[in-house]
Order: sequence, then structure tokens, then C-alpha cells
Amino acid sequence: MTKKKKKQSVIPGFSMSMGLTLSYLTLIVLAPLSMLFIRAAGLNVSEIKHILLSERTLSAFALSFGASLIAALINCIFGFIVAWVLVRYTFPGKVFFDAFVDLPFALPTAVAGISLTSLYMTSGWIGRYFHILGIKVAYTRIGIIVALTFIGLPFVVRTLQPVLSDMDKQAEEAAVSLGASRWKTFIHVILPEISPALLTGFALALARAIGEYGSVVFISGNMPNRTEIVPLLIMTRLEEYDYSGATVIAAFMLIVSFLLLLMINLLQGWGQRFQEAEKL
Repeated sequence: MTKKKKKQSVIPGFSMSMGLTLSYLTLIVLAPLSMLFIRAAGLNVSEIKHILLSERTLSAFALSFGASLIAALINCIFGFIVAWVLVRYTFPGKVFFDAFVDLPFALPTAVAGISLTSLYMTSGWIGRYFHILGIKVAYTRIGIIVALTFIGLPFVVRTLQPVLSDMDKQAEEAAVSLGASRWKTFIHVILPEISPALLTGFALALARAIGEYGSVVFISGNMPNRTEIVPLLIMTRLEEYDYSGATVIAAFMLIVSFLLLLMINLLQGWGQRFQEAEKL
């Protein structure tokens, strides 16, 4: 009997692939992050509590996570609208508008921060009109939200675009033909289809905003207990040679960020299972 020829694959087998994967992730991700916890473990509990529970640290955490959450929610709304327009409509200059969405990806964050500050300061092109209304954007918490919204928009748009492109329009047309309003069509037909992608875009925008530094440091004003974000506080501790304080804050931020992303990924998995159950 002739032996069957074993199919050759360009990709190596599971054992080698898994070994390379674990080695790469360990060197690039796990090893550097583990050093934070190793360094923080050298402190006793009272020292860690003193660092984390100080008024300045708590204010920075509240501002960073609160502003990031607000910016990610804003991007979910307007990111969907932008993605919908780019996918469903044809208009002059569409290619250029589509390219503009990626500008926050390519633009250096420091350049973005300087540009936003120039626009939204009281004498800026946009800030002067807010100033007339008695609203100050630059050097306030509002400015931080503006900067985080700017850098997070592409994550939502680029995550939603493929889903909207592949969506079957017949279901929408059927809902309309049966008398459903636009709002009901969106809630019962469109939203269930895009929910997993929308949650993914939200998670990416949130994670990006939490760790943002360059664009925020210019427009925030960097006032302790008022407009100081966590990345800036960590940099301040390092400049003061307070390596223990910087390490503890960074490690805690890493834990909270990981838990937030884990929770969002669990919600995303639940949404996908719910969507599959609806199709059965």
C-alpha cells in the first residue's frame, strides 16, 4: 500500500507556532510589564496606599478614566455616523474624507496637541466662539475630552466600516416595507448587527484614550488636582526621581485598564453569541 503524502503547510505546526508566539509575547509584552509589578512589590502596603490614595493621584485617575469614557462614548455615536456616511453614500471628495479619518493615526500626538490648543484657546478660530458663550475649552477638562475624542475616532470608524459594508440591506428594506419606522429599523435590525463591532471600537478607543499623553499635555494645562492626567503624573514622578511612586501608579493603571478591557471583551463575546442565537 502506498502511504498518503502528508500535506505540507507554509505555517509551521502547532507546537512550533505556539512556542514562537509565547516567546515573542513574553519578550515584547509580558517581560516589560512584569517589571512594573516586580518593582512595586519591593514596597510595603502602607507605602503603596499612601501613593495611590493621595488626593493628587485619585484626582488624576478620576480625570483620566472619566474623560476617556466620555470620549469613547462620543466616538461611538459620531464614529457610527461617519462610518455610515462613508459606506452608504457617494459624494464628491469622499476619498479625501475617508483619508482624513486616519489622520489621528499618522499625526504625531504632540502636533495634534499643539493644533488643538491653537484652535480651542480663547483667541483660536473655534475657541473664540465658545468664549463668547462663556465656555472655555483649552486648559480645562473639556479640552482633554476634545483631545481624547480626536485620537479615538479612527478606531470606531475603521472597526464599523467593514461590518456596514457587508450588511445585507434587504433586512432593512423588509422592515421598512412592514411599516417599521427608521428608529425601530435601527434598533431591531441595524444595531444588533453592528453591536460586536461597536463594542470593539469602543474598547479600542477607550484603551487608546487612557494611555494618551502627547495630545493632552498641551491642551490640558497640567494643573494638579484639576487637569492633570495619569500619564502626566507618572512623568512628573519620574522627573522628580520618585521611581517608586511612578511604578506603583503605572502598575495600578495597568491592572485597571486590563480589567476594563477584559470586561468589554466579555460583553463583546456575549453580544456575538446573542447575535448568533438570533440568527438560528
